[in-house]
Amino acid sequence: MKLTRTVQGLIAALSMGLIAAFPVWAQEMMKPMKPMGGMMGGMMADAPVVPAVAGFSEGQKILFLHTETSDPEIAKILTDMMGSPVLVVPSLADAPREMVAKVYVFTNGVTGEGPLGPLGYQPDVFESPPGAPGYTPLRSVILVTWEDEAGARTLTSAAEVEAALRNGDIRLEEPGVVVNMPMVTWPGGQR
Repeated sequence: MKLTRTVQGLIAALSMGLIAAFPVWAQEMMKPMKPMGGMMGGMMADAPVVPAVAGFSEGQKILFLHTETSDPEIAKILTDMMGSPVLVVPSLADAPREMVAKVYVFTNGVTGEGPLGPLGYQPDVFESPPGAPGYTPLRSVILVTWEDEAGARTLTSAAEVEAALRNGDIRLEEPGVVVNMPMVTWPGGQR
């Protein structure tokens, strides 16, 4: 697969470890969850743990996982970033459109304190969380670039991303990469 310059930039930035994989506020969100050791039904207390990543959906903070991707270079970057294997499944890129929702990944804009997305800017934004029409853990990566970086602001919902696009504030690029990104927490729910 031939990668665009934007995707090559994504790969370079990810390899530099520009994401806070498990920020303090995310650890606090996980505290009310039941520990595996106290569960019945054969669950193993020493089972491997997949690190969660911070993002946004419908205006709220969420946590999600990276488990598989259609692109081997992205798999390596996410594996290195997370310290947990992200598997390559090329057929994810061939999933029917109705089985894939969008995740918006920012290539410039807001930086600073707190969790950041894979390119060192604001956390990813997801459309269609669990319980919403069109929910699926498969996500098509949509790269978001602010036209005027000085006017960038944190977007926390797909509706805000779409409004910024209509206003000409941002441009979008779809590199054709699909990632399996199940949510751990979402607006109104958690696993």
